This record gives sequence, structure tokens and C-alpha cells, in this order.
Amino acid sequence: MGMGIKDMMAKRAAEEVNNGDIVNLGFGIPQKVVNFIPEDKTVFLHAENGILGAGPAAGVGLGDPELIDSGGVPITTVPGASYFDSADSFALIRSGRLDITVLGALEVAENGDLANWMVPGGAIPGMGGAMDLAAYAKEVIAVTTHTDKKGNPKLKKAVTLPLTARNCVKLIITDIAVIEVDDKGFLLKEVFAGNTVEEVIEKTGAELRVADDVRVIDYDAEQ
Repeated sequence: MGMGIKDMMAKRAAEEVNNGDIVNLGFGIPQKVVNFIPEDKTVFLHAENGILGAGPAAGVGLGDPELIDSGGVPITTVPGASYFDSADSFALIRSGRLDITVLGALEVAENGDLANWMVPGGAIPGMGGAMDLAAYAKEVIAVTTHTDKKGNPKLKKAVTLPLTARNCVKLIITDIAVIEVDDKGFLLKEVFAGNTVEEVIEKTGAELRVADDVRVIDYDAEQ
């Protein structure tokens, strides 16, 4: 059985992580990234509630109720993990020491604006640490479906939902493609196997430039 698209998206995001990086993972698909970081890389996973050295989610029934991430999910830690209060945790973020954050997205604009915390009229869970993470991390990677449930583009000329942070997203990984955000807007760099460049262009709500050599990601074929 092949790898599911959510795992493929997480695996692609893990390719951006370098040895020694301090990385924060958002909820949903970003949480899966930890499962695809190679064992030969030393990576320090950060959780906003005060952990540096977080590991994968704990197995069912194996979690410690006092060891959770910022979303309340029971997790594990790696040897040498440290614990501190949330004030120190956000000081780490706001001082620019976070190398990468991988966040979910509701909308991303061609200039890198991110909306990922609220749909007017819907449930409002709160922004959490998203605003700080998006504004201060050295690299922001957005992971999302390319379109919403109605088929509307999530990648747009300008966001229409409440803003999380401006000009922050540098890379977008969707369920069909990988798109870089640069000074000129969206640049298509990669497509997942089974999708075409033309399809990605059609489903993007802003001008999409295409790289000269578009990579086709096929993790199933690599196994």
C-alpha cells in the first residue's frame, strides 16, 4: 500500500529541515513531520508550552498525562530535552532563534501573507502561538490542501480571511504541488506524482510562474 498524501506532504516538509535546526510544528499534517526526520539529523523540536527536544506522539495508552505538546497531545521527548515556562518559550520565538516553523494554512497570498486561524462565522479556537511563529521564525513553511472543500483556491493574490502574519511564508506544500514564494510571487517548483503543471496552474488563484525543471515527487517509487 502506498504512502498517503498527508504523509507525503509531511515527508516533503522534513526535507527542508537541516541538522541542528530548532523547529516548531503546527497542528495536523505538520505534526507528522517528526516521523520523517532522518535519524542521522539532530533536530530540536520546540513546543510553545515549554519544551525543547520534543519527540513523536506517544503511542495509544503510553502517554504521560503531564507530558503534552501545546495542543494537549501526549508526546515523547528525546534524551537531553529541556522544559521551561511559556514566557521563556515565547522569548525563544520572538528573539528569532526558531529556524523553521511548519504551519497549516487557510489561505496564502502571493506576497507570503498567511491566514490560518479563523473563518468568520465558524468556531474560533484562538490564534495560539501562530502569530508569533509566523512573524519571527527564520523560515515559514505552509502545509495545506491546494483548494478548500468547495474547490476554491487557497493560494490567492491576497488573503480574504483574518490575517495571521504578513510576508512570512517562503514555501507552500500542498496536496498536489510545492510552491516557492519569492519577490515576484508564486513559483511552481515540484508536483506530486499523478498531478500536472496545468492542473496546478488551474487550481491556483494567482499568477503562477513555472520553474525550468519541475521535480516530480514520487516517494512510493523510491521505496
